[in-house]
Amino acid sequence: MAIISDFEEDQKEMKPSPSPSSSAVTASFTATFDPSNPLGFLEKAVDFVAHQSDFLEKVTAEKEILSVVRAAKARKALEKKKIKIEEETKNIKIEEEAKKVKIEEVEEKKPKVSQVPKKEVKKEEGKSPIEVDKEGNGALAPNRGNGLDLEKYSWTQTLQEVNVNVPVPAGTKARFLVCEIKKNHLKVGLKGQPPIIEGELYRSIKPDDSYWSIEDQSVVSILLTKHDQMEWWRFLVKGDPEIDTQKVEPETSKLADLDPETRQTVEKMMFDQRQKTMGLPTSEEMQKQELLKKFMTEHPELDFSNAKLS
Repeated sequence: MAIISDFEEDQKEMKPSPSPSSSAVTASFTATFDPSNPLGFLEKAVDFVAHQSDFLEKVTAEKEILSVVRAAKARKALEKKKIKIEEETKNIKIEEEAKKVKIEEVEEKKPKVSQVPKKEVKKEEGKSPIEVDKEGNGALAPNRGNGLDLEKYSWTQTLQEVNVNVPVPAGTKARFLVCEIKKNHLKVGLKGQPPIIEGELYRSIKPDDSYWSIEDQSVVSILLTKHDQMEWWRFLVKGDPEIDTQKVEPETSKLADLDPETRQTVEKMMFDQRQKTMGLPTSEEMQKQELLKKFMTEHPELDFSNAKLS
């Protein structure tokens, strides 16, 4: 688990204010950076520090330099994750626009069925009503990110990752926060106050590939990498409302990156979901129908008047 913001803020606070004697003499560092030999540039920088200060004589010098390197690596990894999320978000928006057009075409052809009234949880003071799934099974319709928007936080998901956003008071710094990311457990909150999120995760994650940071000092952004990347989560932590995974919108933009077996499984799942949405038989039900029709053709002497193709 990488905690990036905390290190950056501590580094800023650790910088001593220049004394009159040290500020009087300023040495300049000049070196040409060769991308093919970055280590040479670093060696020159370290030599410069060694000649211009007593920093390397400190017992903790190596540890502090290693901390700087680790923080740089963590920032680079987080930047890559953010770029990946931004690209996926753009693809999702494009797909959603295309799906809207297709849904409108399907709705025009789809036979009208009786509508079951939606149920609502009674609105409590300071809380928004939560719409219950039309089927009345207690599950909620997912948000546009295949997760759920709750009172104190929201979460979205892909087959590979879960993203959690937790609003906090403006001006909150990383050192004021508690964020514990474990294989099966998540805890997020402000120090000295009850946790905003605390509980056992729906499924296990990869802690070493999971990160958190404070965005604009107002939102805690958490990225959890799923251990099982072929399952949709029904909730974030135990005790939260569940979503109806039948209404989750699978990602089609990443199918080309999957191996043939996994891609076939995902495509079948997507097809069955579309069929159910339109009130049509799934792939398994269609296969059963074909087998029954074939059997009826091969045995015309039998009476199939009461047989059901379902």
